[in-house]
Amino acid sequence: MYKVGDIVVYGTEGLCEICDITEKTFGKETIEYFVLRTLNKGGEMVYVPKNNQKVLERMRHVLTLEEAETILTENPAEPAEWVQSDRERQKIYKQILLCGSIRDVINMTRTLYIHQIEQEEKGKKLHAADERFMRDAEKMLFEELAFVYKIPVAEVLPMIISKKGTR
Repeated sequence: MYKVGDIVVYGTEGLCEICDITEKTFGKETIEYFVLRTLNKGGEMVYVPKNNQKVLERMRHVLTLEEAETILTENPAEPAEWVQSDRERQKIYKQILLCGSIRDVINMTRTLYIHQIEQEEKGKKLHAADERFMRDAEKMLFEELAFVYKIPVAEVLPMIISKKGTR
């Protein structure tokens, strides 16, 4: 489980440190919370109730260096099939950003990137919502990998390219 001092990824908040576990009483109910401090959003505080499984699903431990190496050197999964419905695709991508595994986020980013290339070949642009999802996913990935590898965010993409080649 999680403990004070752990660095976690919490949904779209990104990297956070568990800085406290506290109890708050509302009426007759006392609830225990993880108190998270964001690392890349100005130190904002986020309270995560320990008894709410749905909310806890948004929290996961940061990759270890070994896990990151495995993910970056393994053959990529086939990109997900493009979901034609904007509404359905946005629903799926929002869920991936909130609760998905790092592999889900990588596959989503790859699918969006491939679709962007296909659109450019037709003289079109990526839908604005898809651009936003790709930007948010890249930000999440790059911040986590920068933390894991102890490098600046700007060095993450060149590092990924050197590990993955042009695949």
